[in-house]
Amino acid sequence: MIITRRLAAGACALLAALAGGVVPAHAADGPPKDSPKVELVLDVSGSMSTRDIDGGSRMSAAQQAFDDVIDALPDGVRLGIRTLGATYPGDDKEIGCKDSKQLYPVGKVDKTEAKTAVATLRPTGWTPISLALRGADQDLGTDGGTRRIVLITDGEDTCGQPDPCEVARELAAKGNHLTVDTLGLAHDDKTREQLSCIAEATGGTYTTVRHRKELTGRVKQLVRRSETPVETVKPVQGANECATAPELGAGVFADREQFAEHRWYRVKVKSGQELRASAGVAADRQVDRDYGVLLRAVGEDGQELVRGSDAGSGRTDVMATGLRYAAGKAKKNGDQGARTVCLEVSNSFSAPPSVKRDPGLPVELAVDLVKSPDNPSDLAAFGLGRGWILLAVLGVTGLLAGLLWGWLARWRVAVWREN
Repeated sequence: MIITRRLAAGACALLAALAGGVVPAHAADGPPKDSPKVELVLDVSGSMSTRDIDGGSRMSAAQQAFDDVIDALPDGVRLGIRTLGATYPGDDKEIGCKDSKQLYPVGKVDKTEAKTAVATLRPTGWTPISLALRGADQDLGTDGGTRRIVLITDGEDTCGQPDPCEVARELAAKGNHLTVDTLGLAHDDKTREQLSCIAEATGGTYTTVRHRKELTGRVKQLVRRSETPVETVKPVQGANECATAPELGAGVFADREQFAEHRWYRVKVKSGQELRASAGVAADRQVDRDYGVLLRAVGEDGQELVRGSDAGSGRTDVMATGLRYAAGKAKKNGDQGARTVCLEVSNSFSAPPSVKRDPGLPVELAVDLVKSPDNPSDLAAFGLGRGWILLAVLGVTGLLAGLLWGWLARWRVAVWREN
C-alpha cells in the first residue's frame, strides 16, 4: 500500500514537472506581454453586400484584406478580431444594437483559425459602432504594450445613442494610450464626419478607401505602425495655480482642459540647463471659428520669463506652440542653483451651446531639459526681433541701399549727358 502511494506521488510529481516544462515553452512561443496589441473591428452589417469595390462586394474586399494582413502579421504583434452586425438579421433595433462579439481573441495568431473565422462572415445586421468600440477596448486589456483599434465600416452608426464620437472621447480620457484608426468604405459626408471625429478624438487617422489593394495596404500599414516604439505619454492633472501645480521632469504628458481654461505645471531647471517645452490642444469636437493656445514660462515671483502662442480661424485639428528658456549660471553647485519655472497652458477655444464640455479638450505637454548653450546670444535667445538690433540692421541696410542707388543714379545721369 505504501509502495503504491509512493508510486502515485512520484507519477504526480513527474506530471507536474512535465507540465511546468511545457507551459513556459508554449508561452515563450507567443509575443511577450508588453508587445503591441491590435484589434481589427469589422462592420458586417447588411450594407457590406454592396458591390462597388473593384467589381466585388465590400465584404469580400474586407475579407481579402484580412487574409493578407494575417499572412503578413509581424511576429511581435498580438492581434484580435471583433465584428459588429454579424449575427442578427432582424428589424428589432434593440436587439440589433447589441450585436457585437469578439471573433478571435487578442494574442498569438493561428493563421488558419483566424482566416477560417473571417471567411464564414456574411453581411447581416445593424451598425453598433459605439458598442464595438467599448468591446474592443476591453478586449485589448491593460497589461502593457501599445493599444490600437482599426475600425473598418461602410457607414455611420445606426443605433443613435451613445454617439460613437463621445465614446471615443470617453475611451481617450481613460489615459490608457488607445488609438483608433478608421477606414471608410462609403463616401458620404455623414460617414466621413463621424469616422474622422472618432479618429481625431484618440489621435488616430481616417482614410477613405475605394479599392481592394488600397484597403489591404492601409490595414497592413496600421498594423506595422503599432510596432514602432512611441514615447510613453504620462497622464497628469494640472492645477489652477503654480503653487499647487504638479512637478514635471523631461517627458510627454497628457491632460484635459476645459474651454478657455488655464492649467499650471512646475519644472525644476538647474543652472546650465535650457528648458524646452511645447503644448498642443486638440479640437476633438466642433468649435467656433476663432481660437488660440498660449504657453507661458513664469518665475515663482510671478514674473513672465518667455511665452509662445499660436492662433487661427476656421477648421483645425490641433493648435500647438513652444518656448525655450535658458537658466543662468549659478554661483553654487547642485540643487541650490535650480530654479522653479511655472508653465501655464491656456486656450481660447469656444463652442456652440449644443457641444458637450466634458471631458475637456486633450492637452499634450512635452518637456525637455538640455544643456544650455555656452553663448546664449544665439538667434533663439537673443533674436533679431529684440528692439535696437532690428533697428540697427535695418538702418545699416537702408544706408547702404541709399548710397548704392545714389551712385547708380549719378552714373546714369553722367552717361546721358556725355551721349
